[in-house]
Amino acid sequence: MSDDDYMRDMALPARAARGPLPRNETPIVPPDSVGARALVAVIAIMTFLACLTTGAVLLIRASASDWQSEVSREVTIQVRPAAGRALDDEVQKAADAARGFPGVAEVRPFSRDESARLLEPWLGSGLALQDLPIPRVIVLKLAPGQSADLNGLRRILSERVPGATLDDHRGWIERMRAMAGAAVAGGIFVLALVLAATMLSVTFATKGAMAANMPIIEVLHLIGARDSFIARQFQSHFLKLGLKGGALGGGLAIAVFFLASVAGGWIFGGAGADQAAPLFGSFAIGLDGYSILLLQILLVAAVTAGASRHAVYRTLETV
Repeated sequence: MSDDDYMRDMALPARAARGPLPRNETPIVPPDSVGARALVAVIAIMTFLACLTTGAVLLIRASASDWQSEVSREVTIQVRPAAGRALDDEVQKAADAARGFPGVAEVRPFSRDESARLLEPWLGSGLALQDLPIPRVIVLKLAPGQSADLNGLRRILSERVPGATLDDHRGWIERMRAMAGAAVAGGIFVLALVLAATMLSVTFATKGAMAANMPIIEVLHLIGARDSFIARQFQSHFLKLGLKGGALGGGLAIAVFFLASVAGGWIFGGAGADQAAPLFGSFAIGLDGYSILLLQILLVAAVTAGASRHAVYRTLETV
């Protein structure tokens, strides 16, 4: 045995005792930096705005659906005063004709004072309306699950009470449907803008991170690392940032809707609550709404990861 072989054999036990050399595993992209924290804040703000928009759209759509359901089950008869005819008698004839009509569950004639109060939102209170020819209103509730022949009821009213007209509120229903459709379209447009802004922010952040770590990327290329491996590192990094920012922003939006549904009118108080309740209902989006907000958080994270991966491949093509 030569001296070199002897020295090598003597060094083996000492090397085995020391164990393997330590491995310093450091991610390509620093997990905690000023840029990463700023991007998390931007994603959180974008997600918060997107979730607020989505929740508001869900509230408006649910309220519009309730309005349409209520209005579609109710029709009104207006009896206009006519010369030579007693208005109370005409109202009674119209009410009797409606009570015996199939599909009508309830008939409620309004008194003169009640009919006059319907004009207060337009004319104000305190006016002397006794001398005005105010029409009398009869509210009809339609039976659920049945279809009433409203055209037939119109013919009967025209024969028995010439001054009576039947209104099925079809125009109001169309306006409500148009309003709900516009709210949904506006929400989708705002959501698209938020996602586009998020993609741009992530793209710029990814390019900045790659520029800061370009020496490491070049070394990885030299030792044979593929573009897919480098892209996965950045994608994993920005996916975590997207999940963190989305959870912060989306969680805050969920908390806002939850507190609003619990507190109800107490948060908004007074006349504001009276005006907001018909528009937004009880401010409760329900379990389906919360599920949609959670899915939106995941969508923001997926968009963040996808935008980062796309930016990495586009940048690596130029390296």
